[in-house]
Amino acid sequence: MEEDYYPFHSEDNYSDGYFINDSNICEMGNYFVFYTHLTTVVYTLAFLLSLLGNTLVLWILFKYENLTSLTNIFIMNLCVSDLVFSCMLPFWAADQSFGWIFGEFLCKAVNAVFSIGYYSGVFFLTLMTVLRYFSVVTPLSTLRSQTQCCGFLLSLAVWIGSILVVVPEIIHTTVHKHFDGVQTCDYASWKWKRVDIYLRNVLFLFSFGVIVFCYFKILIILLRARSHRKHRTVKLILIIVVAFFLCWAPYNILSFLITFPPPTCQYEKDSKLAFHISRKIAFSHCCLNPVLYVFAGVKFKGHLSRLCSQYLPCGNSQVSSPKFSQDKFHYEGSLSSRV
Repeated sequence: MEEDYYPFHSEDNYSDGYFINDSNICEMGNYFVFYTHLTTVVYTLAFLLSLLGNTLVLWILFKYENLTSLTNIFIMNLCVSDLVFSCMLPFWAADQSFGWIFGEFLCKAVNAVFSIGYYSGVFFLTLMTVLRYFSVVTPLSTLRSQTQCCGFLLSLAVWIGSILVVVPEIIHTTVHKHFDGVQTCDYASWKWKRVDIYLRNVLFLFSFGVIVFCYFKILIILLRARSHRKHRTVKLILIIVVAFFLCWAPYNILSFLITFPPPTCQYEKDSKLAFHISRKIAFSHCCLNPVLYVFAGVKFKGHLSRLCSQYLPCGNSQVSSPKFSQDKFHYEGSLSSRV
Protein backbone atom coordinates (compact mmCIF):
# COMPACT_ATOMS: atom_id res chain seq x y z
CA MET A 1 0.00 0.00 0.00
CA GLU A 2 1.27 3.43 -0.84
CA GLU A 3 0.57 4.83 2.63
CA ASP A 4 2.77 2.10 4.12
CA TYR A 5 5.90 3.46 2.50
CA TYR A 6 8.15 5.73 4.49
CA PRO A 7 11.63 6.82 3.35
CA PHE A 8 13.76 6.68 6.49
CA HIS A 9 16.83 8.40 5.10
CA SER A 10 17.48 11.24 2.71
CA GLU A 11 19.56 9.13 0.34
CA ASP A 12 16.65 6.75 -0.09
CA ASN A 13 15.32 9.02 -2.82
CA TYR A 14 16.58 6.79 -5.58
CA SER A 15 15.39 3.25 -5.04
CA ASP A 16 14.85 2.62 -1.37
CA GLY A 17 12.11 2.35 1.15
CA TYR A 18 10.51 0.00 3.58
CA PHE A 19 7.17 -0.97 4.99
CA ILE A 20 5.89 -0.05 8.42
CA ASN A 21 2.75 -1.03 10.23
CA ASP A 22 0.19 1.31 11.67
CA SER A 23 1.55 1.31 15.23
CA ASN A 24 5.24 0.49 15.09
CA ILE A 25 8.00 2.16 13.13
CA CYS A 26 11.35 0.40 13.06
CA GLU A 27 13.63 3.04 14.50
CA MET A 28 16.98 3.09 12.76
CA GLY A 29 18.53 5.20 15.54
CA ASN A 30 22.32 5.48 15.19
CA TYR A 31 22.54 2.35 13.08
CA PHE A 32 24.22 4.36 10.31
CA VAL A 33 26.26 6.78 12.39
CA PHE A 34 29.10 6.98 9.87
CA TYR A 35 26.87 6.58 6.84
CA THR A 36 26.52 10.23 5.85
CA HIS A 37 30.27 10.82 5.86
CA LEU A 38 30.93 7.54 4.06
CA THR A 39 28.46 8.47 1.34
CA THR A 40 30.02 11.88 0.85
CA VAL A 41 33.55 10.47 0.61
CA VAL A 42 32.68 7.56 -1.70
CA TYR A 43 30.52 9.59 -4.08
CA THR A 44 33.03 12.42 -4.24
CA LEU A 45 35.91 10.03 -5.01
CA ALA A 46 33.84 8.17 -7.61
CA PHE A 47 32.89 11.47 -9.24
CA LEU A 48 36.46 12.77 -9.37
CA LEU A 49 37.97 9.49 -10.59
CA SER A 50 35.27 9.05 -13.22
CA LEU A 51 35.70 12.64 -14.39
CA LEU A 52 39.46 12.17 -14.67
CA GLY A 53 39.44 8.71 -16.23
CA ASN A 54 36.62 9.12 -18.72
CA THR A 55 37.75 12.60 -19.77
CA LEU A 56 41.23 11.24 -20.40
CA VAL A 57 39.79 8.41 -22.50
CA LEU A 58 37.75 10.87 -24.56
CA TRP A 59 40.81 13.10 -25.01
CA ILE A 60 42.87 10.18 -26.30
CA LEU A 61 40.06 9.01 -28.57
CA PHE A 62 39.71 12.42 -30.21
CA LYS A 63 43.45 13.04 -30.35
CA TYR A 64 44.79 9.71 -31.58
CA GLU A 65 41.97 7.49 -32.74
CA ASN A 66 39.73 6.86 -35.71
CA LEU A 67 36.18 7.71 -34.62
CA THR A 68 34.63 6.04 -37.65
CA SER A 69 35.31 2.69 -35.97
CA LEU A 70 32.20 1.12 -34.48
CA THR A 71 34.14 0.08 -31.40
CA ASN A 72 35.52 3.57 -30.84
CA ILE A 73 32.03 5.02 -31.22
CA PHE A 74 30.70 2.70 -28.51
CA ILE A 75 33.68 3.39 -26.24
CA MET A 76 33.14 7.12 -26.67
CA ASN A 77 29.43 6.80 -25.85
CA LEU A 78 30.20 4.58 -22.86
CA CYS A 79 32.54 7.24 -21.51
CA VAL A 80 29.81 9.85 -21.96
CA SER A 81 27.34 7.57 -20.16
CA ASP A 82 29.72 7.19 -17.24
CA LEU A 83 30.30 10.93 -17.11
CA VAL A 84 26.56 11.63 -17.18
CA PHE A 85 26.04 9.09 -14.41
CA SER A 86 28.91 10.28 -12.23
CA CYS A 87 28.10 13.99 -12.59
CA MET A 88 24.90 13.40 -10.63
CA LEU A 89 26.76 11.89 -7.66
CA PRO A 90 27.52 15.28 -6.03
CA PHE A 91 23.77 15.93 -5.84
CA TRP A 92 23.24 12.68 -3.92
CA ALA A 93 26.18 13.45 -1.66
CA ALA A 94 24.69 16.84 -0.82
CA ASP A 95 21.25 15.31 -0.41
CA GLN A 96 22.64 12.80 2.06
CA SER A 97 24.01 15.60 4.24
CA PHE A 98 21.36 18.32 3.92
CA GLY A 99 18.27 16.72 2.43
CA TRP A 100 16.98 17.71 -0.99
CA ILE A 101 17.64 21.46 -1.27
CA PHE A 102 17.55 21.83 -5.05
CA GLY A 103 13.83 22.17 -5.73
CA GLU A 104 11.23 20.28 -7.75
CA PHE A 105 12.69 20.80 -11.22
CA LEU A 106 16.15 19.54 -10.32
CA CYS A 107 14.56 16.67 -8.43
CA LYS A 108 13.05 15.40 -11.67
CA ALA A 109 16.04 16.39 -13.83
CA VAL A 110 18.75 14.87 -11.65
CA ASN A 111 16.88 11.58 -11.20
CA ALA A 112 16.21 11.40 -14.94
CA VAL A 113 19.77 12.21 -16.02
CA PHE A 114 21.15 9.79 -13.44
CA SER A 115 18.95 6.96 -14.73
CA ILE A 116 19.71 7.80 -18.35
CA GLY A 117 23.40 7.48 -17.57
CA TYR A 118 22.82 4.10 -15.95
CA TYR A 119 20.62 2.61 -18.68
CA SER A 120 22.72 3.91 -21.56
CA GLY A 121 25.86 2.52 -19.92
CA VAL A 122 24.30 -0.94 -19.61
CA PHE A 123 23.04 -0.83 -23.20
CA PHE A 124 26.38 0.29 -24.64
CA LEU A 125 28.20 -2.36 -22.63
CA THR A 126 25.83 -4.95 -24.10
CA LEU A 127 26.37 -3.64 -27.62
CA MET A 128 30.14 -3.73 -27.16
CA THR A 129 29.86 -7.33 -26.01
CA VAL A 130 27.77 -8.26 -29.04
CA LEU A 131 30.31 -6.51 -31.26
CA ARG A 132 33.12 -8.47 -29.65
CA TYR A 133 31.14 -11.68 -30.18
CA PHE A 134 30.68 -11.04 -33.90
CA SER A 135 34.31 -9.97 -34.27
CA VAL A 136 35.34 -13.42 -33.00
CA VAL A 137 32.82 -15.63 -34.79
CA THR A 138 32.61 -13.68 -38.10
CA PRO A 139 35.18 -11.94 -40.32
CA LEU A 140 35.99 -8.42 -39.21
CA SER A 141 35.44 -7.17 -42.73
CA THR A 142 31.70 -7.73 -42.38
CA LEU A 143 31.69 -5.48 -39.33
CA ARG A 144 33.81 -2.74 -40.84
CA SER A 145 31.52 -2.47 -43.85
CA GLN A 146 28.67 -1.52 -41.49
CA THR A 147 30.41 0.78 -39.04
CA GLN A 148 29.76 4.12 -40.69
CA CYS A 149 26.08 3.46 -41.40
CA CYS A 150 25.26 1.73 -38.09
CA GLY A 151 27.42 3.42 -35.47
CA PHE A 152 25.52 6.69 -35.30
CA LEU A 153 22.09 5.06 -35.60
CA LEU A 154 22.79 2.50 -32.88
CA SER A 155 24.12 5.18 -30.54
CA LEU A 156 21.12 7.38 -31.22
CA ALA A 157 18.76 4.46 -30.60
CA VAL A 158 20.44 3.72 -27.25
CA TRP A 159 20.13 7.31 -26.03
CA ILE A 160 16.52 7.62 -27.20
CA GLY A 161 15.65 4.28 -25.60
CA SER A 162 17.30 5.31 -22.33
CA ILE A 163 15.31 8.56 -22.30
CA LEU A 164 12.03 6.77 -22.98
CA VAL A 165 12.66 4.32 -20.15
CA VAL A 166 12.92 7.14 -17.60
CA VAL A 167 9.84 9.09 -18.74
CA PRO A 168 7.69 7.59 -15.92
CA GLU A 169 10.40 8.59 -13.45
CA ILE A 170 10.27 12.18 -14.69
CA ILE A 171 6.50 12.27 -14.35
CA HIS A 172 6.15 10.62 -10.94
CA THR A 173 9.19 11.96 -9.09
CA THR A 174 8.57 14.79 -6.66
CA VAL A 175 9.87 16.48 -3.50
CA HIS A 176 8.53 15.23 -0.15
CA LYS A 177 8.66 17.25 3.06
CA HIS A 178 8.65 15.15 6.23
CA PHE A 179 7.55 15.95 9.75
CA ASP A 180 11.12 16.80 10.80
CA GLY A 181 11.39 19.41 8.04
CA VAL A 182 13.80 17.37 5.90
CA GLN A 183 12.96 17.24 2.19
CA THR A 184 13.60 14.20 0.00
CA CYS A 185 13.38 13.65 -3.73
CA ASP A 186 11.49 10.46 -4.47
CA TYR A 187 8.60 8.87 -6.28
CA ALA A 188 5.18 10.23 -5.37
CA SER A 189 3.94 6.70 -4.65
CA TRP A 190 5.45 3.39 -3.68
CA LYS A 191 3.71 1.75 -6.63
CA TRP A 192 5.83 3.64 -9.17
CA LYS A 193 8.97 3.00 -7.15
CA ARG A 194 8.24 -0.71 -7.45
CA VAL A 195 7.81 -0.34 -11.20
CA ASP A 196 11.19 1.39 -11.44
CA ILE A 197 12.92 -1.32 -9.40
CA TYR A 198 11.34 -4.18 -11.36
CA LEU A 199 12.09 -2.57 -14.71
CA ARG A 200 15.69 -1.95 -13.77
CA ASN A 201 16.09 -5.57 -12.67
CA VAL A 202 14.48 -6.96 -15.83
CA LEU A 203 16.72 -4.89 -18.11
CA PHE A 204 19.77 -5.75 -16.03
CA LEU A 205 19.03 -9.48 -16.22
CA PHE A 206 18.40 -9.29 -19.95
CA SER A 207 21.62 -7.37 -20.63
CA PHE A 208 23.65 -9.57 -18.35
CA GLY A 209 22.18 -12.67 -19.97
CA VAL A 210 23.31 -11.41 -23.37
CA ILE A 211 26.77 -10.64 -21.98
CA VAL A 212 27.14 -14.08 -20.39
CA PHE A 213 25.97 -15.85 -23.54
CA CYS A 214 28.31 -13.89 -25.82
CA TYR A 215 31.36 -14.27 -23.61
CA PHE A 216 30.65 -17.95 -23.04
CA LYS A 217 30.76 -18.46 -26.79
CA ILE A 218 33.86 -16.27 -27.05
CA LEU A 219 35.66 -18.26 -24.36
CA ILE A 220 34.90 -21.54 -26.12
CA ILE A 221 36.37 -20.22 -29.37
CA LEU A 222 39.43 -18.62 -27.77
CA LEU A 223 40.25 -21.60 -25.60
CA ARG A 224 40.52 -23.70 -28.73
CA ALA A 225 43.17 -21.33 -30.07
CA ARG A 226 46.58 -22.25 -28.66
CA SER A 227 47.79 -18.70 -28.35
CA HIS A 228 49.27 -17.07 -25.28
CA ARG A 229 47.91 -13.73 -26.41
CA LYS A 230 44.40 -15.11 -26.71
CA HIS A 231 44.64 -16.80 -23.33
CA ARG A 232 45.37 -13.37 -21.88
CA THR A 233 42.29 -12.20 -23.77
CA VAL A 234 40.22 -14.85 -21.98
CA LYS A 235 41.51 -13.60 -18.64
CA LEU A 236 40.59 -9.99 -19.38
CA ILE A 237 37.13 -10.93 -20.63
CA LEU A 238 36.49 -12.84 -17.41
CA ILE A 239 37.61 -9.80 -15.39
CA ILE A 240 35.19 -7.56 -17.31
CA VAL A 241 32.21 -9.85 -16.82
CA VAL A 242 32.95 -10.61 -13.17
CA ALA A 243 33.54 -6.93 -12.34
CA PHE A 244 30.29 -5.88 -13.98
CA PHE A 245 28.37 -8.62 -12.18
CA LEU A 246 29.94 -7.98 -8.78
CA CYS A 247 29.30 -4.24 -9.00
CA TRP A 248 25.67 -4.25 -10.11
CA ALA A 249 24.13 -7.64 -9.28
CA PRO A 250 24.08 -7.24 -5.45
CA TYR A 251 22.55 -3.77 -5.74
CA ASN A 252 19.78 -4.90 -8.09
CA ILE A 253 19.04 -8.02 -6.07
CA LEU A 254 18.81 -6.11 -2.79
CA SER A 255 16.75 -3.32 -4.33
CA PHE A 256 14.31 -6.03 -5.40
CA LEU A 257 14.24 -7.66 -1.95
CA ILE A 258 13.44 -4.43 -0.14
CA THR A 259 10.17 -4.18 -2.04
CA PHE A 260 8.83 -6.88 0.30
CA PRO A 261 7.76 -6.17 3.91
CA PRO A 262 10.58 -7.09 6.33
CA PRO A 263 9.71 -9.85 8.82
CA THR A 264 11.61 -8.24 11.71
CA CYS A 265 13.18 -4.92 12.57
CA GLN A 266 16.65 -6.46 12.76
CA TYR A 267 16.22 -8.00 9.33
CA GLU A 268 15.24 -4.59 8.03
CA LYS A 269 18.31 -2.93 9.53
CA ASP A 270 20.64 -5.60 8.16
CA SER A 271 19.07 -5.48 4.72
CA LYS A 272 19.35 -1.68 4.69
CA LEU A 273 23.02 -1.79 5.58
CA ALA A 274 23.71 -4.39 2.88
CA PHE A 275 21.73 -2.36 0.37
CA HIS A 276 23.62 0.84 1.09
CA ILE A 277 26.98 -0.90 0.78
CA SER A 278 25.96 -2.50 -2.51
CA ARG A 279 24.80 0.89 -3.76
CA LYS A 280 28.19 2.44 -3.09
CA ILE A 281 29.90 -0.37 -4.98
CA ALA A 282 27.47 -0.16 -7.92
CA PHE A 283 27.68 3.61 -8.23
CA SER A 284 31.48 3.46 -8.13
CA HIS A 285 31.54 1.25 -11.23
CA CYS A 286 31.46 4.35 -13.44
CA CYS A 287 35.06 5.16 -12.45
CA LEU A 288 36.21 1.58 -13.08
CA ASN A 289 35.11 1.43 -16.70
CA PRO A 290 38.14 3.33 -18.06
CA VAL A 291 40.40 0.80 -16.34
CA LEU A 292 38.39 -2.28 -17.28
CA TYR A 293 37.59 -1.45 -20.89
CA VAL A 294 40.39 0.78 -22.10
CA PHE A 295 43.34 1.16 -19.75
CA ALA A 296 44.31 -2.51 -20.06
CA GLY A 297 44.93 -2.18 -23.80
CA VAL A 298 48.46 -1.89 -25.10
CA LYS A 299 47.41 0.73 -27.64
CA PHE A 300 45.90 2.94 -24.98
CA LYS A 301 49.03 2.59 -22.86
CA GLY A 302 51.04 3.74 -25.86
CA HIS A 303 48.73 6.70 -26.38
CA LEU A 304 48.88 7.58 -22.68
CA SER A 305 52.67 7.40 -22.71
CA ARG A 306 52.85 9.72 -25.72
CA LEU A 307 50.38 12.09 -24.09
CA CYS A 308 52.43 12.23 -20.90
CA SER A 309 55.63 12.77 -22.88
CA GLN A 310 54.05 15.77 -24.58
CA TYR A 311 52.54 17.48 -21.54
CA LEU A 312 54.64 16.34 -18.58
CA PRO A 313 58.23 17.60 -18.15
CA CYS A 314 59.36 14.21 -16.88
CA GLY A 315 57.93 12.36 -19.88
CA ASN A 316 60.04 10.56 -22.43
CA SER A 317 60.98 12.86 -25.27
CA GLN A 318 61.16 9.99 -27.74
CA VAL A 319 57.67 9.37 -28.99
CA SER A 320 56.29 7.55 -31.94
CA SER A 321 54.59 9.05 -34.95
CA PRO A 322 51.37 11.01 -34.31
CA LYS A 323 49.22 8.26 -35.75
CA PHE A 324 49.63 4.52 -35.51
CA SER A 325 47.11 3.60 -38.17
CA GLN A 326 43.66 4.37 -39.46
CA ASP A 327 42.36 1.20 -37.89
CA LYS A 328 43.54 1.47 -34.31
CA PHE A 329 42.02 1.14 -30.88
CA HIS A 330 39.61 -1.51 -32.04
CA TYR A 331 37.85 -3.55 -29.44
CA GLU A 332 40.35 -6.35 -29.73
CA GLY A 333 43.09 -3.82 -29.00
CA SER A 334 41.47 -2.38 -25.89
CA LEU A 335 39.22 -5.01 -24.37
CA SER A 336 40.68 -8.23 -25.63
CA SER A 337 43.90 -8.84 -27.50
CA ARG A 338 47.28 -7.32 -26.69
CA VAL A 339 46.53 -6.80 -23.03
